[in-house]
Amino acid sequence: MTFNNVTVLGAGVLGAQIAFCSAFAGKKVVSYDINEEALAAGKKRFDAIGEQMKAELESANDETIAAAHANVTQTSDLKEAVANADLVIEAIPENLELKRKVWAEVGEYAPDTAVFATNTSTLMPSKFADATGAPERFLALHFANHIWIQNTAEIMPHEGTDPKYVDQLVEFAEQINMVPVPLKREQPGYVLNTLLVPLLSAGMYLLHHDIADPVDIDRDWCNSTGSPRGPIEIMDLVGVRTLVAVIESNDNAPQWQKDFVETTLKPMVAEGRTGLEAGQGFYTYDANGKIVS
Repeated sequence: MTFNNVTVLGAGVLGAQIAFCSAFAGKKVVSYDINEEALAAGKKRFDAIGEQMKAELESANDETIAAAHANVTQTSDLKEAVANADLVIEAIPENLELKRKVWAEVGEYAPDTAVFATNTSTLMPSKFADATGAPERFLALHFANHIWIQNTAEIMPHEGTDPKYVDQLVEFAEQINMVPVPLKREQPGYVLNTLLVPLLSAGMYLLHHDIADPVDIDRDWCNSTGSPRGPIEIMDLVGVRTLVAVIESNDNAPQWQKDFVETTLKPMVAEGRTGLEAGQGFYTYDANGKIVS
């Protein structure tokens, strides 16, 4: 099956990237968010993503980016957003009850042939698959960040997913210029975050206990492993709000990590230092996303 009409729920950091990269690949995209303010913020993200893509991709130029913009429609009406969808990708906040509520509405409004995918980072799809009314058509499609460059798409079924939809999402991921990584079964954190979260947790630990400065932590990691980014820069890329959400959703988070949220991460959010997208987080960035201090 070819997914020509794609609806993306949520126009935040990742939702905007998923929507715009799908549109760049020629898909007709509906970007949904809850109100006009959120849609305006999403539009600004689309504009910024387009400029970044032109700077970083040979295939991105004024003409192809304009075509991508033309392929995106925005709405705050959920029924309208999913009415003609072949594929619905959800990228809303990591709150189980909110996801269940939204997916129940999507299941009611979307065509019976639509495939449902969640971009959740921390929740298992089996926890809310039934809310859709069609759990066999529901699975996870998880993107990294800066997805036109770090273009991994992890595809994870739950026990009740019909395997044919895994194959369909592998094909879709390739169509939008992603590298698909299908998982055989549910795994908290997928492949990427199973590997990444311990690294970021170690970076937080070193910061919280004042072991070393951010630049020195990252310099050590990059110089010693050959990695282009250290854990602190990766935290800025992921986004400080996401770090807060992930830690607060983890019932087993150690006390020092909860303290780090309260003493470091939440004050950063309050100051607008939410990471690379904001131009400042643990580091300060120029318009091209390069660290300046």
